[in-house]
Amino acid sequence: MENNSFIEFKKERDLGAIISDTFAFIRENWKEYFLTVLKITGPVLIVALAFLVFYMMSLSDVFSELDAIDRDPFSFMTKIFSGVGILILIYVVLYGLMSMSSLFFIKSYIQNNGKVEFAEVKQNVFNNVWSFLGLAVLVTICVILGAFLCYLPGIYLGITLSLAFSIMIFEGKNIGDSFSHSFTLISGEWWNTFGVVIVVGMLVGVLGQVFSVPAFIYQMIKMGTMVGEEDPTAVFSLFKDPIYLILNIGSYVFQFILYSITLISSVFIYYDLNEQKNLTGTFERIDSLGSNNSEE
Repeated sequence: MENNSFIEFKKERDLGAIISDTFAFIRENWKEYFLTVLKITGPVLIVALAFLVFYMMSLSDVFSELDAIDRDPFSFMTKIFSGVGILILIYVVLYGLMSMSSLFFIKSYIQNNGKVEFAEVKQNVFNNVWSFLGLAVLVTICVILGAFLCYLPGIYLGITLSLAFSIMIFEGKNIGDSFSHSFTLISGEWWNTFGVVIVVGMLVGVLGQVFSVPAFIYQMIKMGTMVGEEDPTAVFSLFKDPIYLILNIGSYVFQFILYSITLISSVFIYYDLNEQKNLTGTFERIDSLGSNNSEE
């Protein structure tokens, strides 16, 4: 049975089509897509938000003891950076699981002509979590090292290696092959890919800032009311303010959701480049027409 709302990934697209089809995909599949992602990442997301609240509240206590900071600055720095390290670790796992959930959701969507099997997505995520996180670590290290070399190599590697994740998921390659094939796939198309990534990134960034506005306004208002306080550490009590915490949690959740736009657009970019180089979708459609004709 033909699915009239099915969006074909395996074809060439220009910038406008990539952006419009990304939002079309979200519009047509938002409920099933976000339920799938939240079912898989939900426990880690709750832990991430809970630790974020705990860390912000602990900052209020740490900064309120200025005398203790002067006496033992090393202990102060340890408390700050140990919390940051734990946050980074939790969010690496969280966004890794989200990326896998999104990519395997799209893979199931493509293979089943628009019908996604949750059990299939979940099994694929947990079967490949270590190889995916290993690739993420490798890509991150390369981009950071590239950024130290006058920054431009980091940008080049960041754009190029962003394709490695789609290559691993949709082509079933291992870490090394996914890493190396991303350079082959983007060859001759780096600037076009860079343009798409920048436009999508700016769009997601602007939307993300919009959701941060309420927390920022509330923060400015609260800080304005504390200007006349005799205790200079009173401003740090903001980190324990329930309204401020709720607004920040809401902002982070919305930004987490917005990250889906980047992930889905990256798949359209991957298939666009793959179609230009390998004509995979074209050959599949030709084979499909041949099969239908032979059956008739």
